[in-house]
Amino acid sequence: MSGYEGLWGYLVLLLVGFLPADIWRLLGVIIGRGLDEESELLVWVRSVATAVLAGVIAKILFFPPGSLAAMPLSVRVSAIVCGFVAFLLVRRSVFVGLAVGETVLIAGGFFLLR
Repeated sequence: MSGYEGLWGYLVLLLVGFLPADIWRLLGVIIGRGLDEESELLVWVRSVATAVLAGVIAKILFFPPGSLAAMPLSVRVSAIVCGFVAFLLVRRSVFVGLAVGETVLIAGGFFLLR
C-alpha cells in the first residue's frame, strides 16, 4: 500500500466541493467586470440578495435550529437589535456588529439559562 491512498478524499473534496463553486465565482468576476454598479440589473440583484438574507435571518430568529432553540426569543431579538445598532454606530462595521450580537447572545444565554 502506498501513502497516497489517504489523499483520495482530499482530491474528491477539491473536485466536487471547491472547484464547482469557484468556477462560478470566477465567471462572475469576468462577466461583471464591465457592468456599471448602479445599473438597474445590479440594483435588482442586490435587492433580491438582501431580501433572501433578511428571510434567512427571520427564519433563524423565529424557528431556531439546534441549540439556539433553547435560547429565549427575547435574547435572540436583543442580540440582533444590539448587533445592528453597533453596526450602524461603528461606521457600518460588519465585524463589530457580529461581535456585539454574538456577545449579547452568549451573555443572555449564560445569565438566563443557568
